[in-house]
Amino acid sequence: WFYVQSHGYEYPADGFGFRGLRFIPKNGDSRIVRLKRAMIAERIGRLTGSGLFAESHKLSEHLDVSETGVVGCDSVRHTSWNGATFWLWGDTNVPKYPLGLFHTLGATTGGTPFESLDAPIKPQWKYFRNDRGEPRNLIASDWKGPIWLGGLTKVDDHSGKSHLVATYQKIKGFLEAVEIGLCEWSQEKESFEILKVVWSKTPESNSPADLNLPDGHVTRYRDENGVDWLLFGNGFPDLKLEDWYEAWRDPNAWIPIQPVTQLEDVQKNPVRVHRGAIAWSSFLHSWVTVFTEQGGKPSFLGELWYAKSESPFGPWSPAIKVVTHNNYTLYNPALHADWSGRNDPYLYFEGTYTAEFANNPQPTPRYNYNQILFRLNLQDARLSNARSDTR
Repeated sequence: WFYVQSHGYEYPADGFGFRGLRFIPKNGDSRIVRLKRAMIAERIGRLTGSGLFAESHKLSEHLDVSETGVVGCDSVRHTSWNGATFWLWGDTNVPKYPLGLFHTLGATTGGTPFESLDAPIKPQWKYFRNDRGEPRNLIASDWKGPIWLGGLTKVDDHSGKSHLVATYQKIKGFLEAVEIGLCEWSQEKESFEILKVVWSKTPESNSPADLNLPDGHVTRYRDENGVDWLLFGNGFPDLKLEDWYEAWRDPNAWIPIQPVTQLEDVQKNPVRVHRGAIAWSSFLHSWVTVFTEQGGKPSFLGELWYAKSESPFGPWSPAIKVVTHNNYTLYNPALHADWSGRNDPYLYFEGTYTAEFANNPQPTPRYNYNQILFRLNLQDARLSNARSDTR
């Protein structure tokens, strides 16, 4: 007897409520087990970590996919740079020691990290590596704790030169920021260099939660007057600045925005926002968001919601739950709206899949603490209640 279970997917229950099937494995035989997708979004596959095709390799299949030297990694950021896509991840596990890279992992790919968006996906990461061929940190520092990068974007200065920039945070203990500032990519050194300290922890300093910083995910927006802006936020926008390098470097040019912290579902129940991202959908001709709910059920940080709006600042439609987990976490989702063409109804997104912040679940081997890719069919009838107005 084989029990069958999967987050957001179901195998039919028998008369006693057991979900599974009985069969005897035989050499050379195969069996297809079909599950019904109970959630709206489709899980495509795992993007990062070891053993992406470990079982297939035992059958001499998909041998074109090799190990990368990355076991697990947290919270992705991405932007276009030099004709490629530039990727960053946070804390990273490696095979040789339980504690791996804590000063940001990075890689480049083409526009998408694989040739096909259909399963099975085969990511083709070009990780930045050291002289031994191992994935390495991207920000050089003697700081003993983690250094996280956010607000990753390419921005041009007034002379037309492009810059790859980000916000950095030095972390102490459990999630405590002690220094925050601006950094820029050095193409020559292939590392990020600190430009400016914006905030540091002192007995007199304000909480970093009170700061308005060019952090989180970045979205470009042109207003009704033809002015181009960069919007920053770890969910909905909380800061904007004009789309120039000089404005990015000048804190006096940063304009705070009151972020959306809560939406309502179609029954008018509140849905608290934890982390997420927004993007323009060329298919819908509207703004869309996917975010993780704070305090969701059945998973505290494992329920993801979708909404849309005519403006990046709202008002937003009723939220529709599109991803669910049974006592597991999927946080810090990132959108890939540019992977779909004008006539393509799919919205792709990923998030960090981890047993952290759940109620002591059994970690999923190889998948735990890695990035999982999903896609949402924007023509799905179950999304029809997500209207871009509030009528």
